[in-house]
Amino acid sequence: MSEHSGHSRHSTPSEPTEQAGHTPPPTMERHCDVAVIGGSAAGLAAALQLSRQRRGVVVVDDGTPRNAPAAHMHGYLGHEGAAPGELMETGRAEVRACGGEVLPGRVVGVHRRDDGRFHLDLTGGHALVARRVLAATGVSDELPAIDGVAEGWGRGVIHCPFCHGFEVRDQRLVQIVTHPLALHPTPLFRHLSDRLTVVLHDPAGLDEEALAALAASGVTVERGEAARVRTGPDGEVSGVELGDGRVLEADAVVVGPRFRARVDVLAGVGLTATAHPSGAGDVLAVDARGETAVPGIYAAGNVTDPSLQVLPSAAQGSRAGSMIAFSLAEEDLRAAVRHSGEEADWDHRYAGSGRAWSGNPNGTLVHEAGALSPGRALDVGTGEGADALWLAEHGWKVTATDISGNALARVRSEAERRGLAVTLVRGDANDPEPFGTETYDLVSLQYGSFKRTPDQRGLRSLLAAVAPGGTLLVVHHDLTPLRDPVDVATQTRMYDPEAFVGVEEIAAALAADPGTWQVGTHETRPRPAGAVSTHHVSDVVLRATRRTV
Repeated sequence: MSEHSGHSRHSTPSEPTEQAGHTPPPTMERHCDVAVIGGSAAGLAAALQLSRQRRGVVVVDDGTPRNAPAAHMHGYLGHEGAAPGELMETGRAEVRACGGEVLPGRVVGVHRRDDGRFHLDLTGGHALVARRVLAATGVSDELPAIDGVAEGWGRGVIHCPFCHGFEVRDQRLVQIVTHPLALHPTPLFRHLSDRLTVVLHDPAGLDEEALAALAASGVTVERGEAARVRTGPDGEVSGVELGDGRVLEADAVVVGPRFRARVDVLAGVGLTATAHPSGAGDVLAVDARGETAVPGIYAAGNVTDPSLQVLPSAAQGSRAGSMIAFSLAEEDLRAAVRHSGEEADWDHRYAGSGRAWSGNPNGTLVHEAGALSPGRALDVGTGEGADALWLAEHGWKVTATDISGNALARVRSEAERRGLAVTLVRGDANDPEPFGTETYDLVSLQYGSFKRTPDQRGLRSLLAAVAPGGTLLVVHHDLTPLRDPVDVATQTRMYDPEAFVGVEEIAAALAADPGTWQVGTHETRPRPAGAVSTHHVSDVVLRATRRTV
């Protein structure tokens, strides 16, 4: 494709990271089968199910999971005691390995379009358009306004006997009760420790019979307000100071927060939270399949049930993902189509009337191919075809591939105008035999990338297309800036490089087979002049030759 990063099939979308002296790119609208709001256990589990069903899945995650304050998670079979962040990192890698994308950013609104799809507004002015939406936004815990509770939350101040109970067994526990539901786990904490004291900070609505049973079982019940949670010199909980000045010594403090479903972003489709039966908060109501009252919008995880730990949240997300997959498949069956979210995304990018790129061939391709004798060339992810057309003008017999029919129509029109012969093939690098059975003297992948698969199908097909003695030329943006954090409150990163096969992965495959490949160049260079976009300033260039023996 031509040498302007981005919106061509297999090219990396323009990235809104402004570098010194360069103008950030315009806002983007991307299309997918399913948009997942929230990238914790429920959202990632759903995304994994869907990406394994070959659906185009984009997860938008603002990095605010409910369990962020906790150092460890418990009760998750196979992951007992792991840090929540470790599980999320593993989950993101698994989703990306099947082609799903996880974008750091934030959804600020959801609306239904006239065509029935959903438009998601993102920070930075970007947008996603999706056939289905999964809300895995979780809940916000509203902690009682008692000094020291918020500071110790998730550490010395706990709420769930399953999440933290074993770790505080046999210790001095003080439970501060601020609403009726807060008494629900008390019998469990009593079983975990015989040194439990219950403080009735707000006795309104409490079951007096239940309180009498606690007292009769040996639990100390204090009627009075808690003034603050006290800590020792090391910052660990040391006790609870009551309103009358007395101090109850404690190794851990139990409180029951109220909770609010994070559903504000769904107001544009008419969805609001409903009261939880306990009266302690609200949730987003779903049916047995995980679908909300708005057809096409699903939900999973704590936003639907605040009692779920990480394991059942993931299980619920997995089920919701499965139900969404059935929904999409049945819709496609009725329409007699095999819909591709990837294809729709790239076709949208070439749907306008204007040129997306400069029309100039990539300067690196011109430099590297200019030293080669013309033969058979394969241009993978050709986009508007500037590279393929340049090769044809210089005596190469060119086959150009792209997943986007709109992109290939542009190449066909320009080739006819110039009187050039270019064979056009519509398809994805991950298709079976995407380049046919022939091999080529030059295989060019300019700013190109294709989704990962566990069996590396696309990468194997790319390498197999190079004839003995032929050249593989890969040029990719230096993606180092994408490793910098993004402020999700103001910006959403619209490209997930980890979901695509990149130049370093291709280089690793070549290095692993030195008997087949001789690498001539693998370096980072300043980007050649002539591109439309200016925010990518460096390229990684990989050139290798397939040995003849």
